[in-house]
Amino acid sequence: MSDTTATGTRTPLLRLTGCAKHYGNIIALTGVDLEVCAGEVTCVLGDNGAGKSTLIKIISGMHQHDAGTYEVEGEPVRFASPRDALDRGIATVYQDLAVVPLMPVWRNFFLGSEKRKGFGPFSRLDVDLMRRTTKSELAAMGIDLRDVDQPIGTLSGGERQCVAIARAVYFGAKVLILDEPTAALGVKQAGVVLRYIVQARERGLGVVFITHNPHHAYPIGDRFLILNRGRSIGYHTKDEITREELTSLMAGGAELEQLSHELEQAATAAANGAASPSDAAGTTGRTAPAAEKEEAK
Repeated sequence: MSDTTATGTRTPLLRLTGCAKHYGNIIALTGVDLEVCAGEVTCVLGDNGAGKSTLIKIISGMHQHDAGTYEVEGEPVRFASPRDALDRGIATVYQDLAVVPLMPVWRNFFLGSEKRKGFGPFSRLDVDLMRRTTKSELAAMGIDLRDVDQPIGTLSGGERQCVAIARAVYFGAKVLILDEPTAALGVKQAGVVLRYIVQARERGLGVVFITHNPHHAYPIGDRFLILNRGRSIGYHTKDEITREELTSLMAGGAELEQLSHELEQAATAAANGAASPSDAAGTTGRTAPAAEKEEAK
């Protein structure tokens, strides 16, 4: 849990203020503010190219910000690598999950952090401990797998996401960044993942939920950051915005309204253009060439 200040206000686990990132002349992110508190879900919404991936890379230590400040539990930081961020309790679960499909669930759960027993040349993997730990940790998150020895590739997309979340929780994550975990899932599987995100929040983690779907974000979110072309177009707590307002901001309500107005004008112009030839022919229903021939007679 984060500490409290003298005024009783919690210190956020993460805070970005005026954060910006440039790639040469390209402005990928500019002037973005964000807070992630323990026991809260902060949703970052935006369409393709909005800057969500750049924001993930800054928070996770893959890239460094060019302007603004990045604080972890009140301390300014500038991570040199994702390992630095992980050491501070910031874990990122990417959409592709980086699992080995043919390996058992327990091997993927401990991948890169295997438990061993014995010493020196007699050291070996503690398979029984890893199996028991995997099963108990998944059960604690409400995930009831038939067999942790089954290849993780046999699990559904939602189940694989949940294993990745449980793994991050077990290895001490304070902040969990989820990169569009429901993007490639059906309705039922997406609901399963959303339930486990809520469970991670209830266990005191600060969750950053990256998504382009406001219908997934609003039911579980506590804060909402909406990005458009690298800029923040809204940053609200749940009591400040309705689902409809969030959807409108996410979809670019003003842009859609302008587009609708332009389409109406175009339709009116097309209708007027189609009506003008018959007007020129007169009201008797004769075509223009026929009228000219009759006048010649």
